[in-house]
Amino acid sequence: MAVEKAVPVLFFFFSLSLLPTQLLCGCREGFEEGQAKINGLFVFGSSLVDNGNNNHINSTAKADYLPYGVDFPLGPSGRFTNGKNVIDLIGELLQLPSLIPPFADPMTTGDKIVHGVNFASGGSGILDDTGSISGQVINLNQQIKNFEEVTLPQLGDQLGRKTTETSISDYLFVVGTGGNDYLLNYFLPNRPIKLSLGAFTSDLIAQLSQQLEKLYSLGGRKFILMSIYPIGCIPVVKKNLNIQHGCVEALNQAAHLFNTQLKSLVDDIKPKMPGSNVIFVDSYQIISDIINDPTSTGFNDTSNACCEVLSIPEGGNGISCKRNGRTCGDRKSYVFFDGLHPSESVNTLIAKKAFASNLTSEVYPINVQQLAKL
Repeated sequence: MAVEKAVPVLFFFFSLSLLPTQLLCGCREGFEEGQAKINGLFVFGSSLVDNGNNNHINSTAKADYLPYGVDFPLGPSGRFTNGKNVIDLIGELLQLPSLIPPFADPMTTGDKIVHGVNFASGGSGILDDTGSISGQVINLNQQIKNFEEVTLPQLGDQLGRKTTETSISDYLFVVGTGGNDYLLNYFLPNRPIKLSLGAFTSDLIAQLSQQLEKLYSLGGRKFILMSIYPIGCIPVVKKNLNIQHGCVEALNQAAHLFNTQLKSLVDDIKPKMPGSNVIFVDSYQIISDIINDPTSTGFNDTSNACCEVLSIPEGGNGISCKRNGRTCGDRKSYVFFDGLHPSESVNTLIAKKAFASNLTSEVYPINVQQLAKL
């Protein structure tokens, strides 16, 4: 069966299922003594950066059970991986004193928010209707509203309302979203209005631009935009299409188109956001490099999920880890932990590259460490 013809069949499986390292670059680990530091992170996006918000909402997209968190110090936490996600790891490199708490956790109040808040929600997207098949998700517009109406006033209480506006500029705003707008929206087989891929992508970028401008109006000045991963290479896709080698290029082309326009947005949005600094982290390129040459970075398996994933005929969804199921013997050598999300080892590589790489093919136009010093 041709890849193009298989795509609608593939996303039938997504409809059912998502009802919802090593680094060879010599990068330094975090700031040197005396260097400027950032106050914290405000995080917006999907499951790739979700620190546990979906634990507290009525969603089927959850990761609050073993073997998720098997390598995380606090155990299962709602992070969609075996250990730390990229937000945790960037926070460590920035030498933040604590993990970034999820907004939806009732305990995320008072002095717990002074180093940032995570608003991301697994299954969500840029568009309001993305991920609705996952049950309740918190879309990006609602995430921004939560920041504006709840967190900002609370932060004012903690920092002093007269200083909040200037203090916000000392936080990094991380936005990692967009993949679900393809997986759980555009490519769904029964979507009523079908724009061309190019028109849909342009609409996504235009919407995201408005959302970034909103965050700017609320005080954001330093932004990190995370690219979409190579979605044509994820295990659930390859397994459903019985692809042993290579990836589904039709899906990777969609991701690449989005990422190209997202990278361009870094420069295009400057006139609308004077005084701001925006960088683009090309996770797509970083993961593609791993897949194309895994052994150079210590990986052995680029195609399979590390955890036990049940297929739809087996009563699963092809993506989520089986509750209390088995995991692979060497979790550090797997690119993917479940049928969709990367392992902690990959997250570590992305975070270190984002923080210290001088390659504009990986992070553009400057890296996170340089952004934090501005």
